[in-house]
Amino acid sequence: MKKNPFTAALDIVSDILKWCCIVIMAFLIVAVAVQVIARRVLNNPTSWSEPLSQISFIWLTVFGCTVVVRDRNALNVDLLQNHLKGRAYYTLQLVCDLISIAVSAFWMYSSLLQVTNTWAIFEGGLKIRRGVIYIGIDDQGNVTGIDNVDETYTRLTNGIRDAIQPDVTMFVRYVLQENKVIRIEVGEGSYKPYYLKGKGMKPAGVYVRQGATSVQASPEQIRQMIKDSDGDVFEEMRTVRQDLTFDEAAAAFKRYKVDFSEDKYIALGLRNIHDDQYTNLALLLSDQCQHTTKIAVFNDESCTEFRDSKEFGGSIFKQFENSINYLALCNRTVSTIKGVVRTDKQDYPEEAIREALLNALVHRDYSFSGSIIINVNDSKMEFISLGGLLPGLSTEDIRLGVSQPRNKKLAEIFHRLRLIESYGTGIRRIFKLYASCPVQPSIEATTNAFRIVLPNMNAASAGAENAAEAKPAAPIITPQMKIVLDYLKEYGEMRDEELQELLHIKKTRAYLLTRQMNEEGLIEVVGRGAEKKYRLK
Repeated sequence: MKKNPFTAALDIVSDILKWCCIVIMAFLIVAVAVQVIARRVLNNPTSWSEPLSQISFIWLTVFGCTVVVRDRNALNVDLLQNHLKGRAYYTLQLVCDLISIAVSAFWMYSSLLQVTNTWAIFEGGLKIRRGVIYIGIDDQGNVTGIDNVDETYTRLTNGIRDAIQPDVTMFVRYVLQENKVIRIEVGEGSYKPYYLKGKGMKPAGVYVRQGATSVQASPEQIRQMIKDSDGDVFEEMRTVRQDLTFDEAAAAFKRYKVDFSEDKYIALGLRNIHDDQYTNLALLLSDQCQHTTKIAVFNDESCTEFRDSKEFGGSIFKQFENSINYLALCNRTVSTIKGVVRTDKQDYPEEAIREALLNALVHRDYSFSGSIIINVNDSKMEFISLGGLLPGLSTEDIRLGVSQPRNKKLAEIFHRLRLIESYGTGIRRIFKLYASCPVQPSIEATTNAFRIVLPNMNAASAGAENAAEAKPAAPIITPQMKIVLDYLKEYGEMRDEELQELLHIKKTRAYLLTRQMNEEGLIEVVGRGAEKKYRLK
């Protein structure tokens, strides 16, 4: 059957669009592959591959939808169509096509408005959002030109590459204009802050634009730029301080026979893979760590009267060792002799102290500047660390061994050094060590803090023995009380009226008798008023 010219033309256009889809799909595959290799393998992402892949995907969708609609291969619900024939069927098709045209026209109009409004700020990698610097024009706007273009061009490229960190050369474009004027187009970088290499990543080396002038960035602005670029994971973010040393960390790794050479820094998470800058994790392990652990010993139960106090700083490895040694001095040994057998028992299990301290060091929220607090008195030892439980976890989950490390890389390092066995076992081990103790450890979590309390086992045992010795004598049961108790044993419960009738006593005497029996733990009162009943305890 011979096609009419309009149908034949549509078929040609459809075939062209199909080939366009094939070509665009090839471009999309290449762009994505280049971006993955450049970012993950070469650590040097390109500025064009990502926006090209986005645009290719958009056009692939547009052309592909056109071909699908032309060939009637789109997914549709044909329940109504299957029951229509002739004119009704074609009328339904026409209505559907008209609706599709109207929706497409609305989308096209909205898209044009969106493109118009966002064109100036769309995609720094395509150099659409950029700053411009002219070399060869004076402050009054007069064109002076450049005497030696090649030399100037070389000095510019080398100076920008050598003076600024991280590398911005991928976002910089040089254009030689007429009259020997060099136009430098600087796209918006994706790895802020950019800073002067000689000054470092601090206010003296980071500048921001305010109106027509450039001013030094504040520490808060620098931290916000780091957070925007690196994400919210504290230990993976670049640290502002880069002059770090690792004497204590190296000694700890050597003590546990684990390699700590500089070529391991990136694998451990101490250096950023993009620009080889130190991370916040490196700051925690470094000798310059700004966080501390405070230990205070008190004379009273309310922890208000100081007996002694210490504050340990430096690398968290150093804080761990110093804190363990000091807490060992606070862990007294009590000796008991029964017959010829002498038994020595410490106030706290050494392993419980170790696990509680490691939990505070490894799992605290280091985005807070406060210290870890350890309070000790004659009855307990409590460990308070900043940062509550992660969303979705409860203290019951923690007791069951559920673990979601806040500082994953830090936990991995302590696990590699065999300081912690596996995630979630520390808390369970603490409770196991206290299985025979009359007073159990407790854990408490608020929005911004986590506390573990270790009871003094010797004090708890002595308290239990004293309580047993001070146990009151058994109550004296009068004949009337015995009658009441026998009745309750047989019938289970009784009311005031039944009590008065059973004992032949008045209401006041019944009240006094039941109150005495309740206070001595013989019966319990259930309900009030007319519904009040008495039952055996």
